[in-house]
Amino acid sequence: MTQSASLEAIPQSMQVPVRGFAESLRKLGGENAKSLTLFGSVVSDTELSDRVSARSVLVLDTVDLDLLRRISDEGPRFGKQHIAAPLIMTPSYIKASCDTFPLELLDIQQNHIMVFGDDNFNDLSFDDSDIRHQCERELKVLAISLRQGLLAATGREKVITDVMQSAGDGLLRVIRGMLWLKGERTRLAGSKVVEEIARNFDCELLGTQLLLNKSGTLQPADFDRLYIDVEILGAIADAW
Repeated sequence: MTQSASLEAIPQSMQVPVRGFAESLRKLGGENAKSLTLFGSVVSDTELSDRVSARSVLVLDTVDLDLLRRISDEGPRFGKQHIAAPLIMTPSYIKASCDTFPLELLDIQQNHIMVFGDDNFNDLSFDDSDIRHQCERELKVLAISLRQGLLAATGREKVITDVMQSAGDGLLRVIRGMLWLKGERTRLAGSKVVEEIARNFDCELLGTQLLLNKSGTLQPADFDRLYIDVEILGAIADAW
């Protein structure tokens, strides 16, 4: 089983917890645990905020529900160390999902490091039509989620902030997919993503920019700006 060269690419505060996490998964999974891949903010950010957890994919040879239960028992300990439960995949599932979940797999492919095992993501390929269709679908889902989130919040600013932050993560993934369709095949930081989409499509995306740069509770006007961004991008995607 191939071991990663180093975890120095992730924040120093996460290096010891991630090593412990990996050791636990290898011990629990044995020969069935083929690889562990870190992706997302834990790879790209020099420091993780308290609200962000390290995300990963545990690739198993076969899905074993008893193993998942044993991993679940360790969840509270991992959670205290800001490590989210791993996504569970198999090599065949990954290969068969490039047309079904291209944005998620593309996001992992562009921004990941191996903790142990062989890399199942680096050589994945995606069709433009699959990326385009998921961009269109996800933007429609985001619009509905924002509307329903606003109704469910009943004026509670904290809930509205959570709804926006959740939508913002998905929106950045969609934007990266749209840039991929325009020929940008390397992963860009969040702020650079917004700059590039603005340059390519002549749109400012003020709500998305604000979400990336502002901490704490967001205001109703911020929500409105983010919703407008989703509508703008949805119109662009529908016109393709």
